[in-house]
Parts: sequence; structure tokens; C-alpha cells
Amino acid sequence: MRWQTMKAACWAVLAAVALICAGAAAAAPPPVADFFDAPVMTRPVLSPNGQHLAVLLASAEGRRQLAVMDLAPPRQLRVVAGFNDADVRDVHWVNDNRLVFTIDDLQSAWADQWSPGLFAVDRRGEGEAASMRMLIARDRGFVQRGRADSPTLPAYFRFARVLRDGSDDVLVEVTRRSGSNNGVASSAFLRQNTRTGRTLPVDLGHPPVDANLIFDAQGRARLATTVSGNETRWYGRLTPDADWREVLKQPVFGGTAHMVQWVALGLDDRIYVTAPRPGDIDGTNALYRLDPATGQLESAPLLVLQGFDFQGAPIFDGSSRQFVGVRYLADSTGTAWLQPELQAAQTRLDQRLPGLVNLIDRAECGCSPWAVVTSFSDRQPPVHWLLDEKSGQLEPLGRARPRIDARQMAAREFTRLAARDGLGLPVYITHPPATPPQGTAGPSGPRPLVVLVHGGPFLRGGAWQWTAESQFLASRGYLVVEPEFRGSTGYGWKLFRAGWKQWGLKMQDDLADVVRWAVDRGLADPKRVCIVGGSYGGYAALMGLVRDPELYRCGVAYAAVTDIELMYQLTQSDLSSYSLAHGLPTLVGDRQADAEQLQATSPLQQAARIRAPLLLAFGGKDRRVPLEHGTRLREALAKTNDKLEYVVYPDEGHGFFKPANRHDFWGRVDRFLARELAAP
Repeated sequence: MRWQTMKAACWAVLAAVALICAGAAAAAPPPVADFFDAPVMTRPVLSPNGQHLAVLLASAEGRRQLAVMDLAPPRQLRVVAGFNDADVRDVHWVNDNRLVFTIDDLQSAWADQWSPGLFAVDRRGEGEAASMRMLIARDRGFVQRGRADSPTLPAYFRFARVLRDGSDDVLVEVTRRSGSNNGVASSAFLRQNTRTGRTLPVDLGHPPVDANLIFDAQGRARLATTVSGNETRWYGRLTPDADWREVLKQPVFGGTAHMVQWVALGLDDRIYVTAPRPGDIDGTNALYRLDPATGQLESAPLLVLQGFDFQGAPIFDGSSRQFVGVRYLADSTGTAWLQPELQAAQTRLDQRLPGLVNLIDRAECGCSPWAVVTSFSDRQPPVHWLLDEKSGQLEPLGRARPRIDARQMAAREFTRLAARDGLGLPVYITHPPATPPQGTAGPSGPRPLVVLVHGGPFLRGGAWQWTAESQFLASRGYLVVEPEFRGSTGYGWKLFRAGWKQWGLKMQDDLADVVRWAVDRGLADPKRVCIVGGSYGGYAALMGLVRDPELYRCGVAYAAVTDIELMYQLTQSDLSSYSLAHGLPTLVGDRQADAEQLQATSPLQQAARIRAPLLLAFGGKDRRVPLEHGTRLREALAKTNDKLEYVVYPDEGHGFFKPANRHDFWGRVDRFLARELAAP
């Protein structure tokens, strides 16, 4: 890891931002790199007093660097931390002068395998006292930057949270896991000074069990959660000085509704959670508050999102410590403000920037005129602004993807439809431009269709926003549908629970039902449909070719699970012992009781039925879906399928991290689809 110079500012504030406008002339589709290069600007965040701004910027080599700008004139962004072989990741203000950050190598196959470490730097990034200091090692091969006598914690520690107590200290955590199939065994916490690196023990108030602890803003342990077998128990100090007490217990798997889940410990000393909403037909979670006197949920939810589980966080005013709003994700991200003046400010901003989602982030102190605004839409990648709330002046900071012209992008739609058994399926549809780019498909009407299947599978797939994969495919003239098939999360317990043990069965039927829905409505050409996905999505692409060969003309599967049994067998996989003992048997299938089903829904075991053209890609260092999944399927397909295109990226993991590999893979997808979905 090599430290880059930080003397000169490398970015100027942009003078203008191109937003959505109609009537773009037909043009050649943007190149692959415009979609899949690293974003130029991400994650702007104000200091606690609102006088300084931190932001991540891409270097010329595509590496994320930390830059800081003082908002008092003369404004200039200056890089204060950066590496030419690693990327700055999560950034937190310790106080108004000091920042901490973690790092990662987003161009490495091992991006998700290393400790993120922890580093600290002053906002000015100048002088010996402000020089970058390693607080937690990333691994033993990394050399500490800073004074030789400063302690550095080993890589198995991790950053826990900043403290708002006027110090330069942060909380760090070490988690000790037992050798059993239980969850977290115990956690220990230290208070670490970001200038000296030295640590002090933290008084935890004697929680009743060894557990995973959650702290309030002042660094006081307030919640403890522990997992034993298939049961989670919560203990809490419902006020800062109260004794520990059991709050609730619930099953991890196999219950009849969503679990209660912690969301935040508010500045108002209240505990915010998500919990099932009684009587809701979809079984969705809502945002609730725990009554500190009883440990029970308050009777009325704070926020209900019809048809969606609550995902998001409450917003607090730092000066009054009041709960003032909620940031949430429904079909898109939004903000519900509780105070009239804050809602009025949101309305004024939305009127100035119509057609966009406009997110306002204010300084913690509640005392600064400055706010950061992030605007985006289905066609427009994020644009960052600086808003002076006193004068109303709105200044552009920069764009995440300045090479993307929103006028060339495709419209994205959210809808719901019924599966064959009546279950409601959320679906995102990206419509190619009415006037296709030069050299692509013909006029409006039924389009060649790409079914883009999300991974997981037990997570949420999409949202109404700009996404690289769907926009790339739409720019080539394809209609893109992204089903939130049963098993997906974020849309209620009913949809999630319906996917248990349905790999290759009803989960697969949902994808076919969405295709037939698009064909019946004249959106898609039934003779030109391809199924595409990675990880579980790659598994679904393979099983689509097995189960519905008349529906799909071709398939693309990358980092794909090719045999469910291999997930249990491969010792080099990074699946935890807890997942193998509890998660997979419950959600996917039991190796003994469901052995016949697992074989019938294995692409490897059914390889002779895969006859359609197939693009298959794997990473040579993938630990989630090891390469053996690919090599075994390739050997099986060699006997029956002469339309296989197979590629291995030796230096990649679970996904394609290196820009050159991303460009190569999606270039292959482009050529493969153009060939296989060409008009008859």
C-alpha cells in the first residue's frame, strides 16, 4: 500500500450539471466503460459543525481518495488521504477537525476478504500532527504510517462508532466467535485515541450475557443481542442508567413473521426498531419505537410503507436532540419530515429540481446554514449539490458519473403483477429509449427482452434509480425486467416466506410468469428472450434453460451456483458453519430430507437439458461460489451443448472488481446478446 501525495487539490467544483431533458437525438450507445467504471464522486458528508465537507473522489487510476473542503471562501477540495493500490471506503467525522476511514481494494478478487483496517487524518492533511495514522492494521503485511511508537491494533479489531463527547476518541470492537454453530460468542470494546493510537477499556455496565453490544452516541452500552442455536435474545438498558433486562426472544429461522430488528438508538434516548405490522396482508414491517418504561413496542407505528418493509433510519436534530424525520426506501429512496419547516424546505427543493429524488443531509449540530443535496432519478446517476438554506443558493459539487448523459438513458418503472398462484410480484422494468441508438434494434413495439435476475437470493434486488446493468442493456435496445421473485426481501414476510425451499421451483415459475406478462402486454418479443444473472441469479439463469427451454433463447450466468449440494460440500467456500447448520437447510433444502428435490433442481445434474446458447463466467479466486461450480458444469455441458462460451477471470472473486475484467465481461455480454437475440 503506497501513500499518495496530498499537497494539491485535484478537483474543482463543477460549474454546471446536465440533468434530464427530453428530445435527445439518436446517437451511438455509450461505451461499456461509461457504465462500469468507478464513480467519480461519492458520499459527501458535512462535519458536525457544518463548516467542512468530506467526499470520496476517484483518482486518475480509479482509486477512491478522501478529500475535504472548507465551506468558508476560498473553497478548494484537497486530497487528505489516498493510496494507489487501495480505496478509501467508509468515512466518519470524529469531530470538526479529525476523520477516520476504512480502506478496501475494490479492484481485487479479495475485496471482501481483508480487514478494512482503520486510519485517521486531520481535515487539513498537513503537518506531522495531522499525518495519517493507522489505528487498526488491515493485515500483518501493512506498514504503519505515523510515529513508530504508536500502538496499532491487530486486523481482527474493527471500527464500531465515533463518539460525540468532544474527544479525538472512537470505539473499536473485537468479536470472538466460538467453534460451534452458534452466532456471536462475545464482543470486547476499547476506546482508542485517533492521534496516539492508545486504548482504554470501556465500562459495559455488566451485561447479563456475552453478546454483540450496541452503543448510544455517548458510547454507553445500551443493547445486547446474542444468538444460540436458532434463537435470538435481546437485552437492553432502556434508559442510560437502567439495569439490564431481557427485552425479547425470537427464532432466527422458522418463525411466522419478520423478526423485530434494531434500527437506531436515537439522540432522544429512545430505541427504534422494525417490527411486523398486525393485520397487514403482505406481512410488512413498519418503524416502531420501544417504550422505555415497559420494553414493549408503542402501539402506533412511526412510519408505514404500504407494500414495503421499512428500510431506512430516523433523522435527528443535533441541537434539540429531537426526532425530526425518516429516510426510507420504498420503490425509491425518500424522506418523511415531521416538522413543517423542514417539509417546506423539501418541497421548495423538489420544485427547483423536478423529476428527481432530492435527498437533504444536514449537519449534526443543527446550527449550520449548509446542507448537502444528492439528486438522482432512473435516468440520472447521483448529482451532489451544496445548499445554503438561508439564501436558497444551490451550488453544484459534482456528479457521480459525468460521462453519462441522462438524455440517452432509459425510463425505469415499478409495478406489481400476479404470479400463477396469485402471489403478488414486484417488478422493475427498464424501457429502452423510444428512438433506439444507432445500430441497435428497430422502432418501438415488442422488444427483445432480458430477464435480469438478482443474486442472494434472500435479499432485495432493485429500486427506482439509475443502475449500471439495466441501463447498459437498455442502451443496446433491450427491454429489461427485474423480478422481485418469491424469497426476495423488502416487500413483506409473505413474499419472503413463499421462497423457502423453492430454488428451481416456484421461484423459477415467477420469472417465467413475468416473461409471459411482458409478452402478453406487447412489450416483449416472445422469440427473443434471454435470462441473465449472477450468483443465485446465475443459478436461476441456468435453471431457466432447464425448465423453460421454449421461453428462453439464451442465457448468461456468472459466478453461478451450479449445484446446490456443492454449497454444502466445498471446504474452500466462505459460507459460515452457522449458515450451513441453520440457514441453508431452512431456506434452500435439507441434504437428507430434501435430497431428491435438490438433485432435481441442480443445473449440474440436469446439464443434458441445457441446449440453448450460454455464456458462463467465473472468478478463479471466488470463495462464495468456488470455481469448481464452473469447471464441473463445463465438463458436463461439453457432452451435449456446442453453444457454450466459457470464460474464467483468474484474478477475480465473487463478481468482477477489476475495471478491465468488468469491461471485458460486459463487452462479451453485449456481443453475445447481439448475436443470439438478433431479429430473425
